[in-house]
Amino acid sequence: MEKPLSRSLLLSSLFVLGIFFAPHLSAQKNRVPLVYSVENTGAKYAEQKYVPLNLLPNQSNLPNPFLFANGKKEVKNLKQWTQRRAEIAYSIQHYEIGTKPTVSMDDVDARMSGDTLIVDVHVNGQTLTLSSKIFYPQEGQAPYPLIIGASVNALPRQFFTDRNIASMVFYERQVNSYSQMGRGVAGRGKYEFDRLYPDLTANGAYSEWAWGFSRLLDGLQKLGPEVTKIDMSHIGVTGCSYAGKMALYCGAFDERVALVIAQEPGGGGAAAWRVSRTLGNVENLDKTDYNWFMEEMKVNFGEEKVNLLPHDHHELVALCCPRAVLLLGNPDYEWLCDPSMYVSANAALKVWERFGIADRFGYSIVAGHGHCQLPQSQYPEVEAFIDKFLLGKEANTTVRIAPDDYKTKYDYTKWFSWK
Repeated sequence: MEKPLSRSLLLSSLFVLGIFFAPHLSAQKNRVPLVYSVENTGAKYAEQKYVPLNLLPNQSNLPNPFLFANGKKEVKNLKQWTQRRAEIAYSIQHYEIGTKPTVSMDDVDARMSGDTLIVDVHVNGQTLTLSSKIFYPQEGQAPYPLIIGASVNALPRQFFTDRNIASMVFYERQVNSYSQMGRGVAGRGKYEFDRLYPDLTANGAYSEWAWGFSRLLDGLQKLGPEVTKIDMSHIGVTGCSYAGKMALYCGAFDERVALVIAQEPGGGGAAAWRVSRTLGNVENLDKTDYNWFMEEMKVNFGEEKVNLLPHDHHELVALCCPRAVLLLGNPDYEWLCDPSMYVSANAALKVWERFGIADRFGYSIVAGHGHCQLPQSQYPEVEAFIDKFLLGKEANTTVRIAPDDYKTKYDYTKWFSWK
């Protein structure tokens, strides 16, 4: 009599196929994938043509995420979205953050030292080592879902411990240091990433942080659930403030992430550059940390030239589709430009709506709490997204929460007409 497959071995076998469906959701949404087993399903479209700066059209409204770069057709199905998604990803790298290099799994070595994952990445004769301790649940059965904090996890710890979800942190300083307020400043060309890629010193940190995050996932995938005790089909990433941006970039540029929770990401995250420029003292394209972006972005797209940018950040958010995203805002802090995120979120929502999976995207903009201090009033939506997309449970994730006056003061219908 044949022995039944263990749960971890079964998950590992399914993961090779490249697509997963949560058990309670498998019959829904025309079987649109919830997550993928590869970093980039559009890798074959990686090499894109770009429009020279002097030929970029002036677009005062948010660009149409469905319109292919040649302007000749729109996305009608998920297969076409894979190709269009590759165009958007290339545009963001080319004009904003710099290149996120691809790495062969053959150039990645991984091992566990106790509960600590150690990943060695070998490029151009150099080695960069990433490490992070995995905190496993006290109960439940392996392999476990995993939440990864970008720099730190600012969400209440009990959201994960009470649900038998493992956790770890991506320590971005192992790749490129945070630079504001003089902390950890190394300077372009002097980061760990630069040893491996000396020709990419013009990169912004967000491309390099997304690269390092993906190498952690490489390590988990290479070792497999029998070694790591991690379920690769249910991985989430979260972060707050500058790390909220980081979480968004990490999830947008790696399709092995099932859930992104970007908490108070501010300008350069989910907020649209075009919209932010019309607001007050907010983090717009002219007032952000340019260690995080390519310095030439400010030169090429500063002030009124922002309208020449071929994309905007509703499309950064949309890169996560068809996977799940929850954006958390805090309108008490003007700098975070949440009205801009509100407009951008409603634009991004159209992408999920086109594929009939609008319940996989939500936003909650709630006042009355400190920066990165999640109020209890936001607990239900966060817990619902965790339950549904990390645990495969039924939950109401149709979340559209914003201050009462946003709809009239910041009418998003003025910023785009496509649907």
